[in-house]
Amino acid sequence: MWQLFLSSTLGTFVALFPIANPVGAVPIFYSLTDGESTAYRCRLALWTALNVVWVLIAFFLAGKFILSFFGISLGVLQIAGGLLVSQTAWEMLTVRPRLTSPESQEAADKHDISFTPMAVPLISGPGAIGVVIGISERSGTVMSYLGSLAAIVLLGILLYLMLALGEPLVKKLGSNGVGALNRVLGFFILAIAVQLIANGTFDLIRQSAPGLLR
Repeated sequence: MWQLFLSSTLGTFVALFPIANPVGAVPIFYSLTDGESTAYRCRLALWTALNVVWVLIAFFLAGKFILSFFGISLGVLQIAGGLLVSQTAWEMLTVRPRLTSPESQEAADKHDISFTPMAVPLISGPGAIGVVIGISERSGTVMSYLGSLAAIVLLGILLYLMLALGEPLVKKLGSNGVGALNRVLGFFILAIAVQLIANGTFDLIRQSAPGLLR
């Protein structure tokens, strides 16, 4: 029983971490809070983490209902999520900004950036939401559900620590180091996107023409 809990926790965390990309969120967070006090940054970091946790948990718990309500199969969701995640990965590989110019300008003028743009769409964006809905659909036991919820909370804790304590990391890596790290993460995220699309395609074939996979 506990083995199922731990495997679900690990599996969900490994699936979410590269897509949510808390490492890539650190330099954006510090650029948007430039000139603010350490106490204020820590408070914003806490609220950002809390917002990420509740958004992902809300979609995780409502995942099966959302798929049923819109009549979306898991295969279609995986393909759509894979396409969204691949776009994010490509932006990271080509060092494109994760926020558009209007979003950056609006964020610079906002006093509280913990919900938008930090939690949504930067960290708990469409890709991460698609992943938790897919995991929710595949979870069949109480322990697997609890394990996935624990992984989301663990991601929130790690995100808070990285945002609150990440200033030395940003300074040590510099712009070139952060860019290189983002490109490495982007490559793995692109691989995850391809896997999501492949899984979704196989699920659709299994449903519509099961004889082809024998």
